[in-house]
Amino acid sequence: MTETADTPQTTTRTALVTGANKGIGFAIAAGLGRLGFRVAVGARDEARREDAVSKLRAEGLDVVGVALDVTDDESVAAAAAHLEQLGGLDVLVNNVGITGGTPQEPSLASPAQLFEVVDTNVIGVLRVTNAVLPLLRRSAAPRIVNVSSTVGSLGLQTAQAEPYGPLSAVYSPTKTYLNAITVQYAKELAPEGILVNAGCPGYVATDLNGHRGTRTPEQGAAVFLELATLPDDGPTGTFRDEIGVQPW
Repeated sequence: MTETADTPQTTTRTALVTGANKGIGFAIAAGLGRLGFRVAVGARDEARREDAVSKLRAEGLDVVGVALDVTDDESVAAAAAHLEQLGGLDVLVNNVGITGGTPQEPSLASPAQLFEVVDTNVIGVLRVTNAVLPLLRRSAAPRIVNVSSTVGSLGLQTAQAEPYGPLSAVYSPTKTYLNAITVQYAKELAPEGILVNAGCPGYVATDLNGHRGTRTPEQGAAVFLELATLPDDGPTGTFRDEIGVQPW
Protein backbone atom coordinates (compact mmCIF):
# COMPACT_ATOMS: atom_id res chain seq x y z
CA MET A 1 0.00 0.00 0.00
CA THR A 2 1.27 3.46 -0.86
CA GLU A 3 0.05 6.81 0.36
CA THR A 4 -0.93 10.02 -1.38
CA ALA A 5 -1.49 13.56 -0.26
CA ASP A 6 -4.43 15.71 -1.40
CA THR A 7 -2.44 18.90 -0.94
CA PRO A 8 1.28 18.97 -1.80
CA GLN A 9 3.55 20.07 1.02
CA THR A 10 5.75 22.89 -0.24
CA THR A 11 7.17 24.28 3.01
CA THR A 12 8.39 21.03 4.57
CA ARG A 13 11.60 19.52 3.29
CA THR A 14 11.13 15.99 1.96
CA ALA A 15 13.69 13.20 1.91
CA LEU A 16 13.54 9.82 0.21
CA VAL A 17 15.52 7.01 1.82
CA THR A 18 15.71 3.81 -0.21
CA GLY A 19 15.69 0.56 1.72
CA ALA A 20 14.43 2.41 4.79
CA ASN A 21 12.41 -0.42 6.29
CA LYS A 22 15.27 -1.70 8.48
CA GLY A 23 18.88 -1.32 9.56
CA ILE A 24 20.85 1.76 8.59
CA GLY A 25 18.12 2.97 6.23
CA PHE A 26 15.55 2.94 9.03
CA ALA A 27 17.97 4.81 11.31
CA ILE A 28 18.59 7.43 8.60
CA ALA A 29 14.85 7.85 8.09
CA ALA A 30 14.30 8.26 11.82
CA GLY A 31 17.14 10.74 12.11
CA LEU A 32 15.88 12.89 9.24
CA GLY A 33 12.38 12.78 10.67
CA ARG A 34 13.67 14.07 14.00
CA LEU A 35 15.37 16.91 12.12
CA GLY A 36 12.01 18.01 10.75
CA PHE A 37 11.95 16.32 7.35
CA ARG A 38 8.96 14.60 5.88
CA VAL A 39 10.52 11.22 5.12
CA ALA A 40 9.50 8.92 2.32
CA VAL A 41 10.27 5.37 3.42
CA GLY A 42 11.22 3.57 0.23
CA ALA A 43 11.04 -0.23 0.27
CA ARG A 44 9.78 -2.97 -2.02
CA ASP A 45 8.30 -5.25 0.68
CA GLU A 46 4.88 -3.83 1.54
CA ALA A 47 4.55 -5.42 4.98
CA ARG A 48 8.02 -4.33 6.13
CA ARG A 49 7.52 -0.88 4.65
CA GLU A 50 4.24 -0.31 6.45
CA ASP A 51 5.68 -1.69 9.70
CA ALA A 52 8.54 0.80 9.48
CA VAL A 53 6.12 3.65 8.76
CA SER A 54 4.00 2.67 11.78
CA LYS A 55 7.02 2.61 14.07
CA LEU A 56 8.24 6.00 12.90
CA ARG A 57 4.78 7.55 13.15
CA ALA A 58 4.48 6.20 16.69
CA GLU A 59 7.43 8.48 17.48
CA GLY A 60 5.49 11.41 16.06
CA LEU A 61 7.50 11.67 12.86
CA ASP A 62 6.13 12.81 9.50
CA VAL A 63 6.62 9.78 7.26
CA VAL A 64 4.97 8.18 4.25
CA GLY A 65 5.51 4.82 2.62
CA VAL A 66 6.68 4.67 -0.98
CA ALA A 67 6.69 1.39 -2.89
CA LEU A 68 10.13 1.15 -4.47
CA ASP A 69 12.15 -1.62 -6.08
CA VAL A 70 15.39 -0.01 -7.28
CA THR A 71 15.95 -2.80 -9.82
CA ASP A 72 12.63 -2.17 -11.61
CA ASP A 73 12.19 0.77 -13.99
CA GLU A 74 8.41 0.91 -13.62
CA SER A 75 8.60 0.82 -9.83
CA VAL A 76 11.15 3.64 -9.79
CA ALA A 77 9.06 5.76 -12.17
CA ALA A 78 5.96 5.20 -10.03
CA ALA A 79 7.89 6.19 -6.90
CA ALA A 80 9.03 9.43 -8.56
CA ALA A 81 5.43 10.19 -9.54
CA HIS A 82 4.33 9.55 -5.95
CA LEU A 83 6.94 12.01 -4.68
CA GLU A 84 5.68 14.55 -7.21
CA GLN A 85 2.20 14.17 -5.70
CA LEU A 86 3.66 14.73 -2.25
CA GLY A 87 5.07 18.07 -3.36
CA GLY A 88 8.60 17.30 -4.50
CA LEU A 89 11.92 16.16 -3.09
CA ASP A 90 14.86 17.86 -1.38
CA VAL A 91 17.11 15.00 -0.27
CA LEU A 92 17.77 11.59 -1.80
CA VAL A 93 19.58 8.96 0.25
CA ASN A 94 20.53 5.96 -1.89
CA ASN A 95 20.82 3.35 0.85
CA VAL A 96 19.74 0.04 -0.71
CA GLY A 97 22.56 -2.47 -1.05
CA ILE A 98 23.16 -6.22 -1.21
CA THR A 99 26.32 -8.30 -0.82
CA GLY A 100 25.63 -11.00 -3.38
CA GLY A 101 26.21 -13.79 -0.89
CA THR A 102 28.99 -16.30 -1.37
CA PRO A 103 31.44 -17.09 -2.82
CA GLN A 104 33.26 -13.75 -2.79
CA GLU A 105 36.60 -15.06 -4.10
CA PRO A 106 37.15 -13.66 -7.61
CA SER A 107 38.17 -17.09 -8.90
CA LEU A 108 34.86 -18.59 -7.75
CA ALA A 109 32.33 -15.78 -8.25
CA SER A 110 29.98 -16.02 -11.23
CA PRO A 111 29.11 -13.31 -13.75
CA ALA A 112 25.42 -13.66 -12.82
CA GLN A 113 26.27 -13.05 -9.16
CA LEU A 114 28.16 -9.87 -9.99
CA PHE A 115 25.49 -8.62 -12.40
CA GLU A 116 22.84 -8.95 -9.69
CA VAL A 117 24.82 -6.88 -7.19
CA VAL A 118 25.75 -4.23 -9.76
CA ASP A 119 22.09 -3.93 -10.73
CA THR A 120 21.13 -3.11 -7.14
CA ASN A 121 24.18 -1.28 -5.77
CA VAL A 122 25.11 0.78 -8.83
CA ILE A 123 22.46 0.75 -11.55
CA GLY A 124 19.75 1.02 -8.88
CA VAL A 125 21.34 4.26 -7.71
CA LEU A 126 21.41 5.52 -11.31
CA ARG A 127 17.75 4.56 -11.86
CA VAL A 128 16.47 6.28 -8.75
CA THR A 129 18.70 9.35 -8.98
CA ASN A 130 17.82 10.07 -12.60
CA ALA A 131 14.12 9.51 -11.96
CA VAL A 132 13.96 12.07 -9.15
CA LEU A 133 16.44 14.62 -10.54
CA PRO A 134 13.66 16.80 -11.96
CA LEU A 135 12.24 17.07 -8.43
CA LEU A 136 15.62 17.78 -6.85
CA ARG A 137 16.29 20.50 -9.42
CA ARG A 138 13.25 22.37 -8.09
CA SER A 139 14.46 22.20 -4.49
CA ALA A 140 16.05 25.15 -2.71
CA ALA A 141 18.60 22.88 -1.05
CA PRO A 142 19.00 19.64 -3.02
CA ARG A 143 21.26 16.91 -1.67
CA ILE A 144 22.14 13.43 -2.93
CA VAL A 145 23.75 11.05 -0.45
CA ASN A 146 25.06 7.63 -1.46
CA VAL A 147 25.63 4.91 1.12
CA SER A 148 28.99 3.41 0.20
CA SER A 149 31.75 1.61 2.11
CA THR A 150 35.45 2.01 2.69
CA VAL A 151 35.88 -1.58 1.47
CA GLY A 152 35.27 -0.03 -1.95
CA SER A 153 38.09 2.49 -1.53
CA LEU A 154 40.95 1.58 -3.84
CA GLY A 155 43.14 4.06 -1.97
CA LEU A 156 42.61 2.33 1.36
CA GLN A 157 42.87 -1.16 -0.07
CA THR A 158 46.21 -0.47 -1.77
CA ALA A 159 47.77 1.75 0.92
CA GLN A 160 47.69 -0.74 3.77
CA ALA A 161 50.53 -3.05 4.79
CA GLU A 162 47.89 -5.64 5.62
CA PRO A 163 44.84 -6.45 3.46
CA TYR A 164 42.06 -3.92 4.09
CA GLY A 165 38.67 -5.48 4.62
CA PRO A 166 37.54 -9.01 3.80
CA LEU A 167 38.00 -10.77 0.47
CA SER A 168 35.02 -9.43 -1.43
CA ALA A 169 35.28 -9.62 -5.20
CA VAL A 170 31.55 -9.12 -5.74
CA TYR A 171 30.39 -6.60 -3.11
CA SER A 172 33.45 -4.35 -2.74
CA PRO A 173 33.89 -3.53 -6.45
CA THR A 174 30.27 -2.38 -6.64
CA LYS A 175 31.04 0.17 -3.94
CA THR A 176 34.13 1.24 -5.90
CA TYR A 177 31.86 1.71 -8.90
CA LEU A 178 29.33 3.60 -6.76
CA ASN A 179 32.10 5.93 -5.56
CA ALA A 180 33.08 6.63 -9.17
CA ILE A 181 29.46 7.35 -10.13
CA THR A 182 29.17 9.70 -7.15
CA VAL A 183 32.13 11.74 -8.41
CA GLN A 184 30.61 12.02 -11.88
CA TYR A 185 27.23 13.15 -10.53
CA ALA A 186 28.99 15.71 -8.33
CA LYS A 187 30.87 17.10 -11.34
CA GLU A 188 27.75 17.29 -13.50
CA LEU A 189 25.42 18.78 -10.91
CA ALA A 190 27.77 21.20 -9.13
CA PRO A 191 26.76 24.14 -11.41
CA GLU A 192 23.15 23.59 -10.31
CA GLY A 193 23.96 23.66 -6.61
CA ILE A 194 23.12 19.99 -6.06
CA LEU A 195 25.57 18.57 -3.54
CA VAL A 196 26.43 14.90 -4.12
CA ASN A 197 28.48 12.97 -1.58
CA ALA A 198 29.07 9.41 -0.41
CA GLY A 199 29.65 8.04 3.05
CA CYS A 200 30.58 4.89 4.91
CA PRO A 201 28.63 3.89 8.03
CA GLY A 202 31.40 1.69 9.41
CA TYR A 203 30.94 -1.90 10.50
CA VAL A 204 27.29 -1.73 11.58
CA ALA A 205 25.37 -4.71 12.92
CA THR A 206 22.76 -5.35 10.20
CA ASP A 207 21.25 -8.22 8.23
CA LEU A 208 23.93 -7.54 5.61
CA ASN A 209 26.65 -8.99 7.85
CA GLY A 210 24.58 -11.31 10.03
CA HIS A 211 24.59 -8.67 12.79
CA ARG A 212 28.29 -9.21 13.40
CA GLY A 213 29.02 -5.47 13.18
CA THR A 214 30.34 -3.50 16.13
CA ARG A 215 28.39 -0.27 15.53
CA THR A 216 24.69 0.47 15.93
CA PRO A 217 22.51 1.57 12.99
CA GLU A 218 22.15 4.95 14.71
CA GLN A 219 25.93 5.36 14.83
CA GLY A 220 26.17 4.36 11.19
CA ALA A 221 23.44 6.79 10.19
CA ALA A 222 25.18 9.84 11.67
CA VAL A 223 27.47 10.55 8.71
CA PHE A 224 24.54 10.43 6.29
CA LEU A 225 22.48 12.85 8.37
CA GLU A 226 25.43 15.22 8.19
CA LEU A 227 25.70 14.88 4.41
CA ALA A 228 21.93 15.28 3.94
CA THR A 229 21.91 18.58 5.81
CA LEU A 230 25.08 20.22 4.49
CA PRO A 231 24.90 24.01 4.08
CA ASP A 232 24.65 25.44 0.58
CA ASP A 233 28.40 26.14 0.58
CA GLY A 234 29.17 22.62 1.80
CA PRO A 235 31.42 20.18 -0.06
CA THR A 236 30.42 18.05 -3.00
CA GLY A 237 32.14 15.03 -4.50
CA THR A 238 33.52 13.79 -1.17
CA PHE A 239 33.64 10.38 0.48
CA ARG A 240 33.72 10.26 4.27
CA ASP A 241 33.12 8.19 7.37
CA GLU A 242 32.90 9.09 11.05
CA ILE A 243 36.62 9.91 11.10
CA GLY A 244 36.53 12.31 8.16
CA VAL A 245 37.16 12.45 4.44
CA GLN A 246 38.53 9.18 3.06
CA PRO A 247 40.28 8.38 -0.24
CA TRP A 248 38.16 7.12 -3.09
